[in-house]
Amino acid sequence: MRRRDNQTWVTRGRYGLVFLVTLVAAQNGATYAGGSAFSTPVGVAVLCGAALLARRAHWLTAPVLATAATVLWGWTMLPLLLVALFDLAAHRRTGAAVACAAAALAGNALVEPDVGLWLPQQYGSPLFLLLAVMAGLWMGNRRRLVAALSEQVEHLRVERELRERAARAAERSAIAAEMHDVLAHRLSLIALHTGVLSTREKALPAPVAERLALLRAASTEALADLRDVLGALRCGSEAHPAAPEPVLRDVRELAEQARAAGQRVALTVEGRPDGAPTAHRLAVFRLVQEALTNARKHAAGAPVAVRVDYGPPETFVEVTNDPGDPAPPPVPSGYGMVGLRERVTALGGHLSAGPGGAGAWRLVARIPHPTPSEQNGSRP
Repeated sequence: MRRRDNQTWVTRGRYGLVFLVTLVAAQNGATYAGGSAFSTPVGVAVLCGAALLARRAHWLTAPVLATAATVLWGWTMLPLLLVALFDLAAHRRTGAAVACAAAALAGNALVEPDVGLWLPQQYGSPLFLLLAVMAGLWMGNRRRLVAALSEQVEHLRVERELRERAARAAERSAIAAEMHDVLAHRLSLIALHTGVLSTREKALPAPVAERLALLRAASTEALADLRDVLGALRCGSEAHPAAPEPVLRDVRELAEQARAAGQRVALTVEGRPDGAPTAHRLAVFRLVQEALTNARKHAAGAPVAVRVDYGPPETFVEVTNDPGDPAPPPVPSGYGMVGLRERVTALGGHLSAGPGGAGAWRLVARIPHPTPSEQNGSRP
């Protein structure tokens, strides 16, 4: 929008400049013709001005008319020729601009009008013509550079949006795969135990045996549905081509691995992990993993403090690191934080990451626990 506004103002400015130059040339032509406003020089000046403003006219029309007028009336029509030369140079037609300037100078020397370009100073008009061509070249190059930079910025913006969208899609696919692994394990246990109980249907009342058979069939169908959904997600996502293993791992493993790699990590865990939903535990693991990785990349050697509170009423994660030395060579920034924010938002939480003062970096995530009604499902 801003670029359109700038282009509009440039167009209006050019219209105003051409109108002013045409008015000056017409006034000079009237003076040259003895004060007559209906003389040939005035008409030619208006015609040249109209050609400069015409959008559908051939690009040579205005320069040829202005050159011919300058040959016949010299300094009187020079302002129109300067605008025409500027336009030619700005549109990369430098050869045509030089040819028109040379033709005007040579023709003026042959025709020798009363106010010729070589009078009263011999080198004044060639200097003006040269400045017009140089100004047009500069303006044209600047305009093309600004247009190229604008296109590059737009391209980078679109590329960034596509990368963020891909990161969100990959994180959603990872969440679905993780939840499949967890739910598949629990549904398998349900199917297994109901199958064992079904073998003793003779010792069970008929309604109970019927309900067990129904429960086993429902759990088996749920397992099949989960596999189908995960298969569709993996086919549509190149980021997870292979089935991941269950990732219900503890953050203490991450801390131990980081310490083994030479990273100074202070870990504080409050609450019972089993008391938090499985999706929260998976999110905590990914948050701490990404935070430790970023600390190694951008603050090598700095101590990292990790605090995890499984609640209730919310799961809380805080990771802070002091300023350190960036890892050589610099590692390009990825979109891991975009995926983590998508994961936390999907769980109804909030994630913030940014400077924590004195050069430190702080990541904080809060994920509220579901209410009992949400855990049991909505009931009438």
